[in-house]
Amino acid sequence: MEQVMASIPDFEIAETGISKDNSAEAEQFKIRVDEIFQKVDELEQKVNEVEQFNLNSSKKQQSSSKGSSMGKERDKGRQVPSIKKQQQDASRREAAAAKRMQELMRQFGTIVRQITQHKWAWPFMQPVDVKGLGLHDYYEIIEKPMDFSTIKNQMEAKDGTGYKNVRDICADVRLVFNNAMKYNDEGSDVHLMAKTLLEKFEEKWQLLLPKVTEEERRRDEEEAEAQLDMQLVREAAHAKVVRDLCNELYEVDTHLEHLRETVVQKCRKMSTEEKRNLGTAIARLSMEDLNKALEIIAQSNPAFQAMAEEVEIDIDAQSESTLWRLKFFVKDALELQSRSAMSTGGNNNYNNKRKKEICDAIAKTAKKKSKKTSS
Repeated sequence: MEQVMASIPDFEIAETGISKDNSAEAEQFKIRVDEIFQKVDELEQKVNEVEQFNLNSSKKQQSSSKGSSMGKERDKGRQVPSIKKQQQDASRREAAAAKRMQELMRQFGTIVRQITQHKWAWPFMQPVDVKGLGLHDYYEIIEKPMDFSTIKNQMEAKDGTGYKNVRDICADVRLVFNNAMKYNDEGSDVHLMAKTLLEKFEEKWQLLLPKVTEEERRRDEEEAEAQLDMQLVREAAHAKVVRDLCNELYEVDTHLEHLRETVVQKCRKMSTEEKRNLGTAIARLSMEDLNKALEIIAQSNPAFQAMAEEVEIDIDAQSESTLWRLKFFVKDALELQSRSAMSTGGNNNYNNKRKKEICDAIAKTAKKKSKKTSS
């Protein structure tokens, strides 16, 4: 690669074509380019965030694809709530749900009072006096002791440590009687008393259970709606990010195009020697970069068919802007090749053949121009 670069010294350190007297102006170009690079880095981070959001949304859609078609049709016409409205709705839902749960717990409290007023309830009203009764193996058999005084205290707690759900109270009531039946033999009085009271409790619980089930269903639906509203808000915010990102990308692209045109306008006219060196340099490009060079020519010359089987490049016929764009591109491409030169291997017969045809076309055109000049 060093031999390649040595054969085209003009492209080892390509001139910008801007007069040396305009160093201050060149420095301004450099600052603008640095600003654009910084902006591109910021946009790249936003693009990554957008891709991650899309990935997460896709996973959620797949996991919820089993939802009913009726629910999906309803969601289509759903309006996107504002964050403030969503917070207000959430507060109202929580307050209403808490009020309904308090009513259920009040009704459950009636059941507890009816059970504790039974003549056989006295053994279960206070914690078991393990030490006083000499029950040395009690904690080996009973993992979680429970009694009605403990249940009552938790039901009346005002510091946030109390029961939040009726089913939690129900579980502790059952635990009171199940502990007694587990520790005491089946034929004992305490076992019989606990079994009898548990049966009475279950009868009363079955009367309240439909209301509890309905409340749970309602809460689940409200939670699902809240989650949907949150997802809609996220998607709306995401859509705004995408729109802003598109606008910023367009703005960067506009700045780059304006900067490119400004640089090209400041460039002097390319000499015959530079054009010849440019043609030689193009011939040194890899097949991939050569196709990119052809695309640059096609951008300013719509009639030029970059992908045609036979391509003829007339360097002298290109506009000054195209020539300088080619020069900048070729310089960067050859510098990159020199840094990452390595054996690619594989079958490149087609690429090498096409590259030779294009390079021969450049040389052929150059010879024609040279003969006309000499004559």
